Amino acid sequence: QVQVMESGGGLVQAGGSLRLSCAASGRIFSINAMTWYRQAPGKQRELVARITSSGNTDYSDSVKGRFTISIHNAENTAYLQMNSLKPEDTAVYYCNANIYSGVEYNYWGQGTQVTVSS
Repeated sequence: QVQVMESGGGLVQAGGSLRLSCAASGRIFSINAMTWYRQAPGKQRELVARITSSGNTDYSDSVKGRFTISIHNAENTAYLQMNSLKPEDTAVYYCNANIYSGVEYNYWGQGTQVTVSS
């Protein structure tokens, strides 16, 4: 059984910073990639940032230069450092972990709310 859990969301003023964490636990042989998505009210879920176990990263254009994704392989944890936050960053942020535990599967966390006030 594998679990993925996000933490670190909250309320912040525009221009502020937050750091989200995504921790995977359970029967894990290896993590191939961890990806942050977000979904704002009335909008589709969108990819924010992705990191592979080797450290390759990819960002959406809307967060490039403001957000940084990192991974701590030994702790099976990914982080999303969010700086210069804008009201349009307000959303529920979800973590997806592509994990091999005998079979390869994508696991989702329950989400964490980020609210940026103007």
